[in-house]
Amino acid sequence: PSQCDSFCSQNYPLYIRSVPTENELKFHYTVHTSLDVVDEKISAMGKALVDQRELYLGLLYPTEDYKVYGYVTNSKVKFVMVVDSSNTALRDNEIRSMFRKLHNSYTDIMCNPFYNPGDRIHSRAFDTMVNSMMMQVC
Repeated sequence: PSQCDSFCSQNYPLYIRSVPTENELKFHYTVHTSLDVVDEKISAMGKALVDQRELYLGLLYPTEDYKVYGYVTNSKVKFVMVVDSSNTALRDNEIRSMFRKLHNSYTDIMCNPFYNPGDRIHSRAFDTMVNSMMMQVC
């Protein structure tokens, strides 16, 4: 099974990981395409987004091979998860839980005084957390 985790600030990826790695270019395209859908959903929700701390957008769109899920933080950081369509074991609440884990780990990175916001993320702890999440799904 394939999966891709990514999150973006101002529509350029700060972190992207895919399994297997040979599909990484395809996942980059899928993530960038899904950002348009995220922006549409955010603008459609308008004021409701401002009133919430975080926003799980749910399934952004399905393709023949993948399901693309989205999540936005209160600081407008966008998380995108691409999961193999054949994985029917994942439920909506499990996807939401995975996004919360990503959000918490992202917050830990932001609290690091040596991290410059907007730089690509290079963190062993974050990589380990993402890899363990991806192995649970595969």
